[in-house]
Amino acid sequence: MDTNQFVNRHVGISEADEKEMLKVIGVDSLEELIDHTIPTNIKLPKPVELPEPMTERELEEHILELGSRNKIFTSYIGQGWYDTATPAVIKRGVLESSAWYTSYTPYQAEVSQGRLEALFNFQNVVTDLTGLELTNCSLLDEATAGAEAVMLLHSERSRAKAKAKANVVFVDKNVFETTKAVIRTRAIPQGMEIVEGDWKSVEFTEKMIGAVIQYPDATGEVEDYKAFVEKAHAADIKVAVAADLMSLVLLTPPGEWGADLVFGTTQRFGIPMYNGGPSAGYLAATMAYKRVIPGRIIGLSKDAYGKPAFRLALQTREQHIRREKATSNICTAQALLATMSGFYAVYHGPEGLKTIAHRIHAYTGFVAEEIKKMGYKISNQNFFDTLTIEMAPAATVEKLREIALECNVNFFYRNDGRVSISLDETTMQSDLGVLLYIFSSAIDKEVTIKEDVCPKHVYFDKKFERTSEFLTNEVFNKYHTETELMRYIKRLERKDISLAHSMIPLGSCTMKLNAAVELITLSMPQFGCIHPYAPADQKEGYEELIDGLKKYLGAITGLPGVTLQPNSGAAGEYSGLRTIRTYLEKIGQGDRNIVILPASAHGTNPASAVQCGYKTVNVDCDEKGNVDWDDFMKKTEEYKDQIAAMMITYPSTHGIFETNIIDLCKRIHEIGGQVYMDGANMNAQVCITNPGYIGADVCHLNLHKTFAIPHGGGGPGMGPICVAPHLIDCLPQHCYGQPGYEGTEVAAAPNGSAGIAAITYSYIRLLGYEGLRRATGIAILNANYLACRFKDTYGIVYTGATGRVGHECIVDCRKLKDWCGCDENDISKRLMDFGYHAPTLSFPVHGTLMVEPTESESKEELDRFVEVMECIWQEMTEVAEGKADKEDNVLKNAPHPEYEIVADEWKHSYPRSKACYPLEYLRDNKFWINVARIDNGYGDRNLIPTYKCACD
Repeated sequence: MDTNQFVNRHVGISEADEKEMLKVIGVDSLEELIDHTIPTNIKLPKPVELPEPMTERELEEHILELGSRNKIFTSYIGQGWYDTATPAVIKRGVLESSAWYTSYTPYQAEVSQGRLEALFNFQNVVTDLTGLELTNCSLLDEATAGAEAVMLLHSERSRAKAKAKANVVFVDKNVFETTKAVIRTRAIPQGMEIVEGDWKSVEFTEKMIGAVIQYPDATGEVEDYKAFVEKAHAADIKVAVAADLMSLVLLTPPGEWGADLVFGTTQRFGIPMYNGGPSAGYLAATMAYKRVIPGRIIGLSKDAYGKPAFRLALQTREQHIRREKATSNICTAQALLATMSGFYAVYHGPEGLKTIAHRIHAYTGFVAEEIKKMGYKISNQNFFDTLTIEMAPAATVEKLREIALECNVNFFYRNDGRVSISLDETTMQSDLGVLLYIFSSAIDKEVTIKEDVCPKHVYFDKKFERTSEFLTNEVFNKYHTETELMRYIKRLERKDISLAHSMIPLGSCTMKLNAAVELITLSMPQFGCIHPYAPADQKEGYEELIDGLKKYLGAITGLPGVTLQPNSGAAGEYSGLRTIRTYLEKIGQGDRNIVILPASAHGTNPASAVQCGYKTVNVDCDEKGNVDWDDFMKKTEEYKDQIAAMMITYPSTHGIFETNIIDLCKRIHEIGGQVYMDGANMNAQVCITNPGYIGADVCHLNLHKTFAIPHGGGGPGMGPICVAPHLIDCLPQHCYGQPGYEGTEVAAAPNGSAGIAAITYSYIRLLGYEGLRRATGIAILNANYLACRFKDTYGIVYTGATGRVGHECIVDCRKLKDWCGCDENDISKRLMDFGYHAPTLSFPVHGTLMVEPTESESKEELDRFVEVMECIWQEMTEVAEGKADKEDNVLKNAPHPEYEIVADEWKHSYPRSKACYPLEYLRDNKFWINVARIDNGYGDRNLIPTYKCACD
């Protein structure tokens, strides 16, 4: 093996292993297996044009060279992004820890207690600072959180408003431009009207259902909105507030003056700017919204023995379950970033946060006083960290900009000729001298700082000052030394299963290797300290990387138009449909309003279609899992003049390549529709076939699946879309830097979560065409190997025309209950005793487990997983044959926590050793579980969402 070639580090199967596995499957070569699996008529006729693969050393040098071409200026741009200091203990212990960044969404709560607690902490930070009772963990960014808030205002309007068909939402003119733009993009397809104006003079009408305001606003002004909110409520209008969390350390929380919803971002709680993301958005609400708030909520429940345990609340709202009835299409969150923000608050505690906020505010006030002495006018009278400045008579914006750039400083230059500056946690006293030098030089004056900056002086009206306590729980007042936080992080880490422990065999989620070398940019200031609105010549390295990634993704998908804006896979689904909608309107076909959805489509597709303003029509699948051709033809004929698009996942969520995919695409084109291909399963396509060659017009890519971005406990994700040439002009556009232009933004930043784009860029550069093709082939090999090993016991639900599966297989558990009284959930819980995370449970087929081994796992790990599943099969056989009790058996009682195993009294009919050491390998490497089976039937209404509720 050539250890210098990265493909041999990424792919877990050696050539010798490959031969053994092919023998089990019954084919002579990997190419023969691929021919059995992927229809011949869709295989690419020639290689994809990609650069030759780099070694890890070459990539590191290349990334360092790109980073050197990003200029790190001191950024005072603000507008939703602020420089921040990530504590090194969090950077090293969480961001750079494979145990944290490779874990999956905490659906299996028993092996997710660590990250659930960390996210519970995040929720407490948000609820305490906003003054509202409920929040999620988390959303994608501030702008999309604002859009979700507006969706709630619409869906939860009163009966009277709904009966009157009220659909108008007022948005104040001083809400961030990108937030307003994303709200417009999302609201219009829902039939809403967005009215922009001044909150001080707006007249509420019967058609209005909600209002959106910013606190402090986009100019930095802190406004007194209390009377406004009261007036809105009197008119049956709910109010959503965009709020800066750091400012709420000092300012009265919106929840205390009547806000119904509060949204924003936690970026400045220790998350680098990353040229736009990722960072965790938030949406807080009153308890009236607990059944409809989008995203995930962590609650405190109980395990089987009554011990407190965390789990996801309101899980039935997950979008793959509720489908077209979902209130949102949110799937991926920003869990890793939310975790980091929660630890940031734990590390600093309430007093530390007050110190930071007071310093930011005092420095801002000092600068305001000094530049007013020079003749400048400050537009905002009450402020936290942002000043909007009118030019002094002798100054010009051009001269100010020139001097600022000479000093390596960026300001926010407003379209009306004013300049805004936003100070942050990283601003030092020495920076104040530079700021004053810039403003004084613009009017040809000299200035010297003579007076000290008072760290506790408050420059806003006392009526705005926060009087309520926050973060009073012990966790926020305990871990303030690095030693203590390091140990707290490690203690939580030990409660979670991640890829650092074992294979995570989740179907449709592609939990592959996230190579360390691919993640190096996340800790590099050359990529982290870049504001998304910084001038282009300061981001040359980023621009080359982004342009290169777009080119590579376009080549891989066969669809040359690419945008990186969507911050998640579901956001990519929405963006793809939004592009189709824009195109159909452009060609005069905007009245088409139906999306065809095969039953085998990815789970969030129906919700995305509805969010884009479409109705959905489902098409059945036959007994083999393929789209039922007769039903497809019937539906497309019935609705042919109304069909806007078909959303199809390929290979399907059933894990197979349908042989008639080209005919399905042709039929949709014949009737005037567009083909949207969900990229959730692209790991089985890359460099063997592609959506463009098959006939799709749009596809989205889950870069956190196929292209190696870590899942991070449920996010960050990235869902770029690739489109055919005729749709390029209809891709989402961003309004930043274009005065008077209304874009079609789907995210706050022009390139979405640009900070993690480097991971996928690196993945492609390390593997090249041959490496990517081999990764795809081995993913198919591994899935078929497991399918063959399971077929004589559990059985496989769907196979393709030649009896093969794609890159995943659905293990059949539907007959187990009648046979032995156990089911797929019992198997999932028992797997935890063996140190494994469960496969995808009861999706897409109820009563099954969907397994995707990925290309990164070794044959040894695959065989171990098979051994475990066979052991569980034998345990079920013992129950079926009466050798084990129907109720008191290892499956029904699984998982077995450490505290139960070591208890003085053992209450089960089987020995402790059978519970905890069913196979010999566990004696050397046992993952000890922290809690027993968690009672999912305990009732969401009894779940405790915050520490404050627990105290009550």
